[in-house]
Amino acid sequence: MSITIEQKSALIKQHQSSKNDTGSVNVQCAILTTRINNLIQHFKIHKKDHHSRRGLILLVEKRRRLLKYLKQKNINEYATLIQKLNIRK
Repeated sequence: MSITIEQKSALIKQHQSSKNDTGSVNVQCAILTTRINNLIQHFKIHKKDHHSRRGLILLVEKRRRLLKYLKQKNINEYATLIQKLNIRK
């Protein structure tokens, strides 16, 4: 359900804007999206895991708030990130 250190560092390298960027909105959304996708796969097997479902809802809400902030600050970067992460259809 969780992501490994290697996966997380690969996501950071892929979405960072500068060499020392590890906590920007883009990086945080990419990490949250990966965690959300892993949890969705978990729920296909464990349908009655309601405790983890609550965690999924919290992750989705946190990503939604970050995306809302990014949309207010830079609409072009928001559109690029949405397309990269394949969040909206």
